[in-house]
Amino acid sequence: MTGFSDSSQAMSLVAFSAVATITLLLCVMTGPDRDDLDEFYTGYGSLSPMRNGLAIGGDYISAATVLGTGGVIALCGYDGVVLALSTVLSLMLLMFLLAEPLRNAGRFTMGDALARRMPGRSVRIAACAVTLAALLPLMLVQLAGTGQLLAFILGFSADSLKTGCIIGLGALMISYAAIGGMKGTALIQILKIVMLLGSGAVIAVLMLNKFDWDPGALFGAAARQSGVGSAFLRSGLEFAHSPYPDLDMITSHLAVVLGGGVLPHVTMRMYTATSARQVRRSMSWAVSSVALFVLVITVVGFGATALIGRAVIARADPQGNTAYLLGSRAAFGPDVSTAETFLFTTVTTAIFLTLLASVAGMILACANSLAHDVFATRVQELSARHEMTLARVSALAVGVPAILLATLVQHRSLQPLVTLSFCLGASAIAPALVYSLFWRRYTRTGLLCTLIGGSLVVLLLMPGTNLVSGSPVSAFPEADFNWFPFTTTGLVSIPAGFAFGWLGTVVSGRRKAEEQRRQYEAVEGWILAGAVRRGG
Repeated sequence: MTGFSDSSQAMSLVAFSAVATITLLLCVMTGPDRDDLDEFYTGYGSLSPMRNGLAIGGDYISAATVLGTGGVIALCGYDGVVLALSTVLSLMLLMFLLAEPLRNAGRFTMGDALARRMPGRSVRIAACAVTLAALLPLMLVQLAGTGQLLAFILGFSADSLKTGCIIGLGALMISYAAIGGMKGTALIQILKIVMLLGSGAVIAVLMLNKFDWDPGALFGAAARQSGVGSAFLRSGLEFAHSPYPDLDMITSHLAVVLGGGVLPHVTMRMYTATSARQVRRSMSWAVSSVALFVLVITVVGFGATALIGRAVIARADPQGNTAYLLGSRAAFGPDVSTAETFLFTTVTTAIFLTLLASVAGMILACANSLAHDVFATRVQELSARHEMTLARVSALAVGVPAILLATLVQHRSLQPLVTLSFCLGASAIAPALVYSLFWRRYTRTGLLCTLIGGSLVVLLLMPGTNLVSGSPVSAFPEADFNWFPFTTTGLVSIPAGFAFGWLGTVVSGRRKAEEQRRQYEAVEGWILAGAVRRGG
């Protein structure tokens, strides 16, 4: 029993159908109507800084953030707030450190940015492989979550209906990416972030109103209803069962801070800005929108615990993924008016749109990388028409396996997949971008060692973490092959990613390093200052 009335369920179903139809129509209307790669990949940079910033914020706030982080706040209190703040810090690091150099060095994909000073097919193929490895787990989380979310809101429990939702909505998301391109998916992201912030802010206001606008009273009530007392407002609850709780917490947040902002579906939005000034202004809007959402989700998460209790939230979902919805529903009280039913429908529709938009952006990033970095560079004279067709076919090639895998993992804990994506971002992508954009002597061998070595360490360590086995809330609770006593691989894999890059560069020899230094100096003005507008 979800506690949602029949009218809420019926209105939500109508709203979901309307949103799916309208957003698909928007993609058709705004999608590229000419065989122009710049229009498909970057939308000609036609978005204003505000709209581009909202699109970046929309790409960054995935369903894993809304549902997962909201759940951690509701179940673990203080630790959840720190996790939410880590996501903002990650975007701020991207803003201050990498956004402008990325925009200057790249054209369409992360492979372009890395190949600016180290041209070569091996670099592009490695960049594409890491892009797919980092984004596919997140896609599975969003797609599997779609079936669970609709089942929870609409009140059905049949596995066949959940699987049908995943397949149908997956097909819709592939269509967004293939038809709309960058501009089409950007409009969906903007619509999503506006609805998410607007509805969330109203719910947060209703929550605070219930506690006489006193945040202290809200936090105190949440602590009393948590069942753990004042420990709810102190660090340590999330990692209480870890052998090394403090170290586990630090490495987990480090993976989020270093990995979240550099995931390819976020960095691809840097290439849509037409100037360094525009990318700065866009990132300012993005950081502001994400910070506002963190404030909203903190109030709603604590409010959910204060109003319905931690035990009820954990019973509905051990990971707390339904806390945001349960808290929103509880904010209205036992008697729900028509206006409140409409508002709750807006909340559920915003989360539904978050699921749609997140996967569409990830499919687009993977398809762009496959088409541009792998296939287009193999053929010297590939026409724009053929490359765009390749990108659309690539969206299908990425999306279909993702849908099939999502139907297989939908009944497992999905937290390991989220963690895997962030760890790959922090251990492979972040070191590769930092070194290639700022280290003059960095060589092709060093870059390949960073991307491949960092990824392999994550993939080898991840199955041994306590998220995969060894606990009741792990992906395989019936098994116990937990040999790495941490929640993430970051403690080992992040230093390893940077070390592999340094080692690969040293092994390349002094002559190669000097060659790379000269090549870097030739493009340094482009990368760091945007002295020359990026070209092919």
